[in-house]
Amino acid sequence: MKYNPDIHHRRSIRLKNYDYSSNGMYYVTLCTQDNAPLFGEAVGAAPCGRPATCVPNNASQMITKWLKKTEDKFPNTRIDKFVVMPKHIHFILCIQNGRAGRSGHAGPPLHTVVEWFKTMTTNEYIRGVKSDLFPPFNKRIWQRNYYERIIRGEIDYQHVWQYINENPAKWAEDEYFSN
Repeated sequence: MKYNPDIHHRRSIRLKNYDYSSNGMYYVTLCTQDNAPLFGEAVGAAPCGRPATCVPNNASQMITKWLKKTEDKFPNTRIDKFVVMPKHIHFILCIQNGRAGRSGHAGPPLHTVVEWFKTMTTNEYIRGVKSDLFPPFNKRIWQRNYYERIIRGEIDYQHVWQYINENPAKWAEDEYFSN
């Protein structure tokens, strides 16, 4: 096969040979396509000399609703902590399966949960745009991929929890912030 520079070759950022349906905690970040500020706005950012806070809008409330519904759809999951920022969301997803069956796992893997969430929020977002509830978007709500990290132990968990908790106050310092 001849190399074609127009074809995007995506490398997986997932840990090879790791079962993402196994019991554990996962730190997940989903970013909006083109870093569009669809889920509210930051106010009081650096130019004002005050820390930023995020003001929610109807879309951020919809995102929160679907995060909570994730636990209903996937009873073996729990959203432990989350924050909805203007251009992205962070959350800790806990997967707690009972005894694994013959297949080696009892529930859906992380990517299935994330894809379901992205589908549900995209569908409702489209309806919200048509009803003038949400700001318009360009082709997609979410970036194609997402960031995840396996939380390894209590200290790691505490660092992630604190980062999520403090994220709105540190919005002006965030890599996704822009005025």
